[in-house]
Amino acid sequence: MSNFNVPTREEVSANNQAIFDNLKKAVGFVPNIYGAMAHSEHALGSYLQFSGAASSFNKKQKEVIDLAVSQLNECRYCQSAHTVTSKMNGFTDDQIIELRKGGASWDAKIDILAKTAVNIVSTKGKIGNVALEEFYTAGYTKANVIDLIMAIGTITVTNLLHNVTDVAIDFPLAPAL
Repeated sequence: MSNFNVPTREEVSANNQAIFDNLKKAVGFVPNIYGAMAHSEHALGSYLQFSGAASSFNKKQKEVIDLAVSQLNECRYCQSAHTVTSKMNGFTDDQIIELRKGGASWDAKIDILAKTAVNIVSTKGKIGNVALEEFYTAGYTKANVIDLIMAIGTITVTNLLHNVTDVAIDFPLAPAL
């Protein structure tokens, strides 16, 4: 059990209260991972701006990255949250499990995206030219490499935040692998 509390709306700054209100309107509630960020005056707003920034990847491709990286980083919160959002973006339960394992046998381009994300994280970015060429051969570009690194950074923030704080998971628990 976590000793890291999730502050209520009344316990956070006026700026974070406004963000909580916007999250509640958009999502229906304030996810605990975002609530925990509100201990900082600036972290929640900065994170939401960073995670919501424009990208060459669409929402479905971002879910591929989020699932694979969250599994590698052993973040149960993000595995659970992104299982829900991946279903909303059209992935099946079986596809989600496969993406969490770092692949996608049903689609070569999604497969290389998942594998490259896992490769970048597991090698600390030292993936080498062969891996980059495979990524490019699948139809991705240098812009995609940069956006992939940004997406990995975004999900890694929440992975680490949950792994440190262990705040309660407020999504249906993803199956363990």
